[in-house]
Amino acid sequence: MATWNLDNTKHHILICNGSSCNQNGAEELTQSIRKEICERDLDGVIHTTRTRCNGRCLDKCVAIHYPKGTWYKDLKPEDTVTFIKSVLEGNDYKEKVSHTFTDEGFVRNSNVPKGVSKDKEKVKKASKIL
Repeated sequence: MATWNLDNTKHHILICNGSSCNQNGAEELTQSIRKEICERDLDGVIHTTRTRCNGRCLDKCVAIHYPKGTWYKDLKPEDTVTFIKSVLEGNDYKEKVSHTFTDEGFVRNSNVPKGVSKDKEKVKKASKIL
């Protein structure tokens, strides 16, 4: 276990490792992103967190870049160099963006499935609330 010093951290990448993403290469993507960050000596600038399901299973593999708030879809290990470059430059890796954050909230790209609306029963089932 570690408690990282985040004083110089400028970017936080959340990498989905839920079941749908894991079945589609999330572990390989996670390792590829972390390796690229390490090889470029960016560990103090970019922090990564492996998450469980982020609720966008159709978009597998999913990563989220904060503080920008951009959600990415269909990421593969071969996208890593372009993805990390876009993070550092403050640009979106446009071909892989599913949602961008604005003052109005998250805006879905037109080529991305909308998904189902949340209602109490669906949330309880998906969240496995007893």
